[in-house]
Amino acid sequence: MRAEVLRVWYVAYGSNLGLARFRCYLAGGRPPGGSRIHAGCRDPADPAEVAALEVPGGLVFAGESGVWGGAMAFYDPHAPGRVACRAYLVTAEQLADVAAQEMRRPPGGDFARDLSGILADVESVHAMGPGRYETITRLGDRAGAPMFTVTHHDAGGLDPAAPSVAYLRSIAAGLREAHGWDAARIAAYLEPAPGIAAGWSREELTALAGEGAPR
Repeated sequence: MRAEVLRVWYVAYGSNLGLARFRCYLAGGRPPGGSRIHAGCRDPADPAEVAALEVPGGLVFAGESGVWGGAMAFYDPHAPGRVACRAYLVTAEQLADVAAQEMRRPPGGDFARDLSGILADVESVHAMGPGRYETITRLGDRAGAPMFTVTHHDAGGLDPAAPSVAYLRSIAAGLREAHGWDAARIAAYLEPAPGIAAGWSREELTALAGEGAPR
């Protein structure tokens, strides 16, 4: 019999790097620059802890976001490099509800119960469906709690596409908030990701990443 998992880390690598943005998934609401109102979790409480970290892998920008326009960021665990992330310590129920919203499903219900049941599984990848953000990937453990992120089941096989201004602005602000990076470092980090070159130069990334930075 598996032990019940009470606390887990939700690991963000895209727009949810920013705490205010992630709170839209927890408590509901629409993020600045976004077009969709999120339902929120059954438990809207803030994370018990927040931590900056990096994990092996790479970012891929692909598809088209219904929230931001332009391409979305996906985590590719098989790509070389490191991905800058932010981990939020939440309840297993909250993770299930966040993942449901990522997958365009309502919080709670049978889906959330099914997802809660896999959190104690040591398997690293759980494909909940064929679409975008329908795969739960385990990233190891931190401080005794398992870490999970949400991505595509074959992120490396997606056709790259350019992300929108609003989406990149949200990611850049999250990187600055979570990791303390300046505009030059943010641009250098984002530039190699597949999809970026389709719409962004290093100079444009640096200028965008500098918006809103302390002076």
